[in-house]
Amino acid sequence: MLNLYGNGINLTERTLDFLWGRQNITLNNIANVDTPGYKSKFVTFENVMGRKIRAAQFQSATAKEVERAIDSSRATVHTTTNESTRLDGNNVDMDQEQVELVRTTYEYQLMVQSLNNDFSRLKESVATF
Repeated sequence: MLNLYGNGINLTERTLDFLWGRQNITLNNIANVDTPGYKSKFVTFENVMGRKIRAAQFQSATAKEVERAIDSSRATVHTTTNESTRLDGNNVDMDQEQVELVRTTYEYQLMVQSLNNDFSRLKESVATF
């Protein structure tokens, strides 16, 4: 991505990708609530991305290194191994999945709003020339 606005837009874009993946995994869990033996899954990315960015800032503090850290971050899909209270072995907790779906939706909306604000400020700064 053209680095006109620092790494903020790149970070927001990457976070949106991860949140989209998290939402898809949650929806997949909900779709499989009645599948015998299905084990729920969840996505993590925040801690790994944060560590990579902090390490890049500590090592060189250049924008290019931070950009590489953002781009090299990957989401991880985990399978929940807790025991099921159901006889069919399925461990999807619909209450938990609904909460996760709403939380991810709000996070996604917040990140989209942040991206829109960044572009609005960039547009306003260009319009003054």
